[in-house]
Amino acid sequence: MRNRTFPLLRTLLTTAAAGLLCFVLRAVAAPPADGYSIVKKIPVPGQGSFDYLIVDEGARRLYVSHGTQVEVLDVDSGSIVGNIPNTPGVHGIAIDAEIGRGFVSNGKANNVTIFDLKTLKPIADVPTGQKPDAIIFDPATSRVFAFNGGSNSATAIDAATGKVAGTVNLGGGPEYAAADGNGFVYNNLEDESLVLKIDSRELTVEQRWPTAPCASPSSMAMDRANRRIFIGCRNKLMAVMNADTGKVITTLPIGDHVDATTFDPETKLIANSNGEGTITVVHQDSPDKYSVVETVKTAPKAKTMALDPKTHQLFLSTAENGQFEVLVVGK
Repeated sequence: MRNRTFPLLRTLLTTAAAGLLCFVLRAVAAPPADGYSIVKKIPVPGQGSFDYLIVDEGARRLYVSHGTQVEVLDVDSGSIVGNIPNTPGVHGIAIDAEIGRGFVSNGKANNVTIFDLKTLKPIADVPTGQKPDAIIFDPATSRVFAFNGGSNSATAIDAATGKVAGTVNLGGGPEYAAADGNGFVYNNLEDESLVLKIDSRELTVEQRWPTAPCASPSSMAMDRANRRIFIGCRNKLMAVMNADTGKVITTLPIGDHVDATTFDPETKLIANSNGEGTITVVHQDSPDKYSVVETVKTAPKAKTMALDPKTHQLFLSTAENGQFEVLVVGK
């Protein structure tokens, strides 16, 4: 009796354990019920390359780079409301909502186009260094910084006057940047695997911090309140850096060929858009603790992205079968 019962009991326990393990594995593998997915696709007419996007939250507009012009969409309806033409090799768009001006970096023309946010009419073209790419607005100085990939420099432009305030020699190839709102701008040097801390008033490089083990930093976003910089790197890592000390606090795995990172202060979610066709979503558990919560499938080459802080939706550019479109990713 005892010899027959124990084997049976062991079999029952083994079967139960195996079933529990399968349940746990399925739970881990399944996407979260409230996770992100593509909720809409917005076709945009015309051919041409694409790069950065930006949301004007107050005006409810989405600016999308598209070859030789900027497409302007209504964020909520997805309808095209206009465009900004004659921006050859457009890369990025920056916005100063307070004075009602926008700024477009034109990589092939070596200049920045200033336009009126209401009418979309061009105001002036400002010369920069060679091949201006990423462009951001610094609220502390009311200056626009265009990062010149062909001359390893940054051109600072006074937003109100349109005059060049100065040039910063970076000493390496710049990628994306972020401003802390207190007078410092941070910029990735992809070829050097460094983050630069730039004094946006004095136009000097104050610090040069290594991003290791995060290599070839490309994208950047910032948690201004907690002084944390989120850096997407091409070796499939995202680094979290202390904006005051330059210390890399932690790294997390992300997808291949990241090109944009966003931070949502309300949801505490960091999103990294990857050229392989995914978004890696990371949660900020605390300023020094982070966890990957999901990987969202998008589309191949959908590597640039913008966040709408109001709806918490993400917008990505891509082209499939020759059709340019904007993907809307939400919950």
